[in-house]
Amino acid sequence: MKIIKRNGSEVPFDITKIINAIGKANDVVDEDLRMTNTQIHRIADSVEKACIELGRSPSVEEIQDMVEEQIMAHGAYEVAKRYITYRYTRSLVRQSNTTDDRILSLIECNNEEAKQENSNKNPVVNSTQRDYMAGEVSRDITNRLLLPPDIVEAHEEGIIHFHDTDYYAQHMHNCDLVNLEDMLQNGTVITDTLIERPHSFATACNIATQIVAQVASNQYGGQSISLAHLAPFVQVSREKIRAIVRDEISTLGVIPTSEQVDDIVEKRLREEIRRGVQTIQYQVVTLLTTNGQAPFVTVFMYLNEAKSEQEKKDLAIIIEETLLQRYEGVKNEKGIWVTPAFPKLIYVLEEDNVDEGTPYWYLTKLAAKCTAKRMVPDYISEKKMLELKGDVYTCMGCRSFLTPDRFTDAGVGNIANAGNYEPGKHKYYGRFNQGVVTINLPDVALSSGGNMEKFWNIFEERLELCHRALRCRHERLKGTLSDAAPILWQYGALARLQKGEKIDKLLYGGYSTISLGYAGLYECVKYMTGKSHTDPSATPFALDIMQKMNDKCKEWKTAENIDYSLYGTPLESTTYKFAKCLQKRFGIIEGITDKGYITNSYHVHVTEQIDAFTKLKFEAQFQHLSPGGAISYVEVPDMQNNLEAVLQVMRFIYDNIIYAELNTKSDYCQVCGWDGEIGIVEDDGKLIWRCPRCGNTDQSKMNVARRTCGYIGTQFWNQGRTQEIKDRVLHL
Repeated sequence: MKIIKRNGSEVPFDITKIINAIGKANDVVDEDLRMTNTQIHRIADSVEKACIELGRSPSVEEIQDMVEEQIMAHGAYEVAKRYITYRYTRSLVRQSNTTDDRILSLIECNNEEAKQENSNKNPVVNSTQRDYMAGEVSRDITNRLLLPPDIVEAHEEGIIHFHDTDYYAQHMHNCDLVNLEDMLQNGTVITDTLIERPHSFATACNIATQIVAQVASNQYGGQSISLAHLAPFVQVSREKIRAIVRDEISTLGVIPTSEQVDDIVEKRLREEIRRGVQTIQYQVVTLLTTNGQAPFVTVFMYLNEAKSEQEKKDLAIIIEETLLQRYEGVKNEKGIWVTPAFPKLIYVLEEDNVDEGTPYWYLTKLAAKCTAKRMVPDYISEKKMLELKGDVYTCMGCRSFLTPDRFTDAGVGNIANAGNYEPGKHKYYGRFNQGVVTINLPDVALSSGGNMEKFWNIFEERLELCHRALRCRHERLKGTLSDAAPILWQYGALARLQKGEKIDKLLYGGYSTISLGYAGLYECVKYMTGKSHTDPSATPFALDIMQKMNDKCKEWKTAENIDYSLYGTPLESTTYKFAKCLQKRFGIIEGITDKGYITNSYHVHVTEQIDAFTKLKFEAQFQHLSPGGAISYVEVPDMQNNLEAVLQVMRFIYDNIIYAELNTKSDYCQVCGWDGEIGIVEDDGKLIWRCPRCGNTDQSKMNVARRTCGYIGTQFWNQGRTQEIKDRVLHL
């Protein structure tokens, strides 16, 4: 069994340290008040047993809490007093220098929490370490100086989660939809260099990747771009290639037919499209931003975004090439084709591609083939999104959605000074999210003790706490000058404001959103009703909780003219933090706090037996009540030889739910060449990955891809998330 030290490093459990610590407290009290050696060893044994029952690596603080409780249980109050006093004295010493310790542990790669904080960050490389070090300083300043003490305390206790405190000290926002069309068509500036409208598709792709990298370095969340914004440059290249071909032909003195010329042009054009798409694929995967990671970028593929029939056909070619290249994958250092994490792909299911016989059915079949092997693309239903949101647009990154455009209808006009603004047309590209604060729903339930009246009262108080925390997010962005991130605010990614101009007008009126996140709806409902929220008798209570949060967002929005929106938090690493905090506050409660994770947002619990279609249909009603962002998934086996089933699921998504994905496995062992599923096993109280063929457990010598929060993760996960992945059941 391992434990997590205060600096984040992981070391073997040592029972003698508990015995020695109790012994020191015992030695300084009067002899008649001392405990016997038998009692001390009994306490140490009980603590060890409790740690094992946790099913994860406990922290030093958790172990010390257990020791205190056991000493008190033995009636040794004077010993407990001495032990508590010693802890307090040591904590005062540590408080003056905790940041230094954590930074040093990061540099030496001893911080297990940092190693597993983000499954797409490699904590060993210098750029990631620099980001983490800066994050520790920002987090320290934020907690000591910038946030109200009660919000910091609630965050640390896991009552709420104030996301991305490691970026809060700077005036940075969360995620966005990049206005790539404006930047490509009207030019932009990158590091003081003017970038004019590209004269070919390949150049447009190259510029797009540079924009993606620059945007990623000036925010801390995901971003999305649309292939529709690249489609016009196919025609630019077509005309350019045609002129070159005609010139070549004239030098040969031959007179080809127009069909022959068209054939040559289209072949060369297709090759340029292949190279352009490859540029996006490989540059996104290989780029390291100032955050020490590849850009968290989503590529949107929506045929009906095209502005003409020819542009739609050209867009289809780009989509086809994108799917073909993603199906192929990228080569790892051993030269083996593996599944990359980025870019994330989203394919829109629409009338002219969803059924056999429709014009773009061939793309949908290719998308199904790609999903079965590489876990992308994910799917948005044009039908359901139009029905429930009124417009079709992509999420910002993995799942955060903008609210439907209301400022255009209100006659606000072009407040971002976008170069591609069209009066009367709804606007989504160039908009962004200000930040997220998440409420821990199981904590609300457990704090109520199961009393329904008390539950709603506590819920009200916690929501107001989240509201105040979100206001801190908003106020931190107010007053930000466009100069803070020129690529975003001055050169078109989000706006074209003047130098020295504040971004404040973009924080109101619905141009941007701010997100109330939530997690653990399943555990919350289970504790209060004794049943899963899928049980018909418990579902209404679950929906009431969702409606309450939506009503609060509407109330705040009406009062402040800020677009608060309910967001189904993905909880990549926070799922483990919340689980540990719940165990610390309430102990181990079967079915509620007995795991190293809590359930993401409204999702059906990962262990619950339910078929894919029932799950999607059930979760659709909750996704509708999560307008600020949500995604549903179905866990499937290897479907490469059963594409018909994949297509059936995709058709069901089109008819029933806005946004969903299929999760499969994509692994490779570099030691023995195994390309089946690499499993998770327990070793000395810790979950590890092990190749079923050769027994390899060295994570640096295997490629494992799993979807964990909307994105695919490839750098491995903390113990809570690893347990959640291990517990998943198949839905198909």
